[in-house]
Amino acid sequence: MKPYVKALTIAGSDSGGGAGIQADLKTFQERDVFGMSAITAVTAQNTLGVKGVYPVSIEALTEQIDAVVTDLSPQAIKTGMLFQTEMIEVVVRKIKEHQLTPLIVDPVMIAKGGASLLKADAIAYLKKHLLPVCEVVTPNIPEAEALTDQKIETIAEREDAAKRIHDLGAKYVVIKGGHDESTDHVVNLLYDGHSFFTFENERVDTQHTHGTGCTFAACLTAERAKGRSVLESVETATRFVYAAIADSLQLGSGHGPTNHWAFRQKEAIR
Repeated sequence: MKPYVKALTIAGSDSGGGAGIQADLKTFQERDVFGMSAITAVTAQNTLGVKGVYPVSIEALTEQIDAVVTDLSPQAIKTGMLFQTEMIEVVVRKIKEHQLTPLIVDPVMIAKGGASLLKADAIAYLKKHLLPVCEVVTPNIPEAEALTDQKIETIAEREDAAKRIHDLGAKYVVIKGGHDESTDHVVNLLYDGHSFFTFENERVDTQHTHGTGCTFAACLTAERAKGRSVLESVETATRFVYAAIADSLQLGSGHGPTNHWAFRQKEAIR
């Protein structure tokens, strides 16, 4: 029987379909990876913002993870919205108990519309306990600022933040550059503890960027599940997200979702 590649996402559900579990599973599918999920919270949201966040019970989250990993054996795991300390505790415990690797952490903190998706007290726990067990962490600039308690405006400051986040225990740090609007290019920065690598695309002038962080981390996770190197995985994730933004779906009247099938269609044409 053909050995199918599998990946697990532990994250929140986005009722609008652009981010969270929905974005992760769409991305896994597009990258030929069988996607599985453990839902941390149900959100009521659309392109105009988050209307409500409804966490699942700790028991429900625990049983979801156990059910998947004891039977379906994911080759890579991604975390997204974890919302509160108790959920991070569960994830860390299960990562260690089941020896789940590689783990990619998308430290989701704030929604596009400004709603908080990670309680303040959970940030410290994430830094102390989750980052040391992850392979790659993928903060955007505001998230990197929250993880390092420093302002990031220049590439040099981004490099310094990457070093400081690496010192917290993550093997690889990717600081995404989408929030830096001082340039007409988006530069993603990867630090492996020794060297820096940059991945650059033209900036697309659009408000339809909802779910880009989730999608980036999910694509990276899918590539790692297939055995690609971290460097190759970040490169593919950067190109995947660029295509998804450049050919967005123009849905909704707010921050609309990206186009998860754009990269596949672009590659087919090539």
